[in-house]
Parts: sequence; structure tokens; C-alpha cells
Amino acid sequence: MSYKKEFIKFMCESNVLTFGDFTLKSGRKAPYFINTGNYKAGEQIAKLGEFYAKCIEENNIDANVFFGPAYKGIPLCVAAASAIYSKYNKNVNYCFNRKEAKDHGEGGVIVGHKLSDSDKVLIIEDVITAGTAVRETLPILKSAADSEIKGIIISVDRMEKGKGDKSAVQEIYEEFGIKVYSIVTIEDIIECIKDGIIEGKEYLDKMIEYRKTYGI
Repeated sequence: MSYKKEFIKFMCESNVLTFGDFTLKSGRKAPYFINTGNYKAGEQIAKLGEFYAKCIEENNIDANVFFGPAYKGIPLCVAAASAIYSKYNKNVNYCFNRKEAKDHGEGGVIVGHKLSDSDKVLIIEDVITAGTAVRETLPILKSAADSEIKGIIISVDRMEKGKGDKSAVQEIYEEFGIKVYSIVTIEDIIECIKDGIIEGKEYLDKMIEYRKTYGI
């Protein structure tokens, strides 16, 4: 089984990927939902880091710093940095931001590695829905140093239209020239349902119809 299929199965076993009738923040009615807040155990976060590390290696992303936007990105960047060291013997720095600037001690909003202009940064995220978090993150990074942003890695690309005819992932590339990599896509998930790797065949028609309506 490929690591992508293993990851989709892992999401289901972790109750992160579920099927049913959900109303999204956008108001759309979706037959599936992804809640990365359901990762809550040491074993899960260790495995999750390995999936991120595998995707980074597969795409040959040249970065020496992993950045995790607060809050969900914090454990993700730590897990990815740990996994890429243990699995591939690559020692990568990591850092993340505070929601509010610290006004005592060392001050500032960045915790961990102190960014420099020579750094190559990979942003570690869970999903990108509207791109809001990314647009908030980039000014934080640029205010710390003129580092090169090598990309953004997410767990699932929903491949879904935003306000226009492009997906949030496409909009990020068009607006900032930053490539977004994903461990899996919604198409990968649909294929896993078809192949019986995960349950959810009763929702397959709804998944396909949702893709026809909102997909790119």
C-alpha cells in the first residue's frame, strides 16, 4: 500500500476524516469533513510527522527551517522536523509564532529558530480552505527576516473552488508564487473509497457530485 493510501486510512482511524452531512463555514453542504484537531495522542502525532516527512522527501523540497503557524501548525512543524531527522537523518530547524507578541524577556512573536535572510522556509499547515491563515503568516515571516519561502505543505488538498473559479491552493500560487504541496488530495480519498481501502461507499455518489459542483 502506498503511503498516500496509508495516510488516508490513518486519517479515518484517527477520526480526522469522517463522512456524513456537514455544513462548512462557507455554507456549503459537504459529504465529508476533515478535523485535524482530533489528532491527540503521541502515536498519532509521530505517525503524522512521518507522513509529512515522506511528502517533503518525495517532492525534494529544499528547506532548512519548518515553520508552523499558530496554533495547529505548531505540533505539525515539530513532528515533521523530528520525523525528517529520525527517518532521513536531516537536521532541520523549526519555529512557530505566538498569537500575541511577548513584551518581556526576548520579546517578539517567533518561538524557536531565529530566522535569517539566508533561511529557506517551508510552512507546515493542516489544510487550506480560504487561504486566510497563509495571508496572515507571510507578513509575520517577512517581518522577522527576508527568508525565502520554499513552499507550503498541507495534509489534504480539497481541490475546491474558492470565491472564484480557482482553488485556495491555486490562488496562493497566483498571488504569492508559493507552491502548495499536499500529502493527498480529495481525488485520492475518492479512489480509496472506490477501492474499498476505507469505508464510505454509501457516500461515494455524494462525494462525486460535490466534486462536480465545487471542484476544480
